[in-house]
Amino acid sequence: MLDPAGAEPRSIPASPGAVFPVQRVGALMEVLLCSGFPSQLFLIALLTGLGMPVRTAGGELSPPFVFTLSMLDAMLVVGLVIFFLKRHRESPADVLFGRRPPVTEAALGIFLLPAVFLLVGLVLALILTYAPGLHNVTRNPLEDMLQNRRNALIFGIVALVAGGVREEVQRGFILHRFDRYLGGGALGLVIFSGLFGLGHVDQGIDAAIATGVLGALWGGVYLARRSIIAPMVSHAGFNLAQLVNYVALG
Repeated sequence: MLDPAGAEPRSIPASPGAVFPVQRVGALMEVLLCSGFPSQLFLIALLTGLGMPVRTAGGELSPPFVFTLSMLDAMLVVGLVIFFLKRHRESPADVLFGRRPPVTEAALGIFLLPAVFLLVGLVLALILTYAPGLHNVTRNPLEDMLQNRRNALIFGIVALVAGGVREEVQRGFILHRFDRYLGGGALGLVIFSGLFGLGHVDQGIDAAIATGVLGALWGGVYLARRSIIAPMVSHAGFNLAQLVNYVALG
């Protein structure tokens, strides 16, 4: 298939035929390192060791700390993804963005937004109807940090970079590794969507479930399109819409 300029695109390397145990172990280590958990633990230890407080005097999470942690983690995870792909002589552009026209993928991401909000609303409604006990956090702890325009701007940047960009680069890479070395993209989608939801459990079990479902949706789009652009646009748009809602209602 020709690209929009009419030139024959480079093909993404085919999946290896025989996968050796050492390759699986190496891929698993790369997945773990790019999962976000080791990098955040390392950065939390580093920042607190440098004297940056995690919480304000009032006990809320410190916006400067969350912003610094999120930005550094985004740079670290994206850097690791690019490093590991190049180490395997894979093109980061091909693996993450594919060969489809970027404008088409971005438009798809915008088109997905109504479905994303509908899906979240449906999941939360079902939980409140049949398992109301899972709504165990009445107020999202992140809302306590949105007390002024400066903090709202800070979290707007976090929503775009740490949410829309970092998490979708991370998801695309991990699904790609599962697809090639660790049992298939579908298995990776189930496992990473569950972990993605668990990463938001501080916002409530119901929010964690809804987030895991969203992760599965965005991951499914990546596996179908082999591009993170649509999930990235959809994810960033969803995060920003939530932020605007919190500020407007607050």
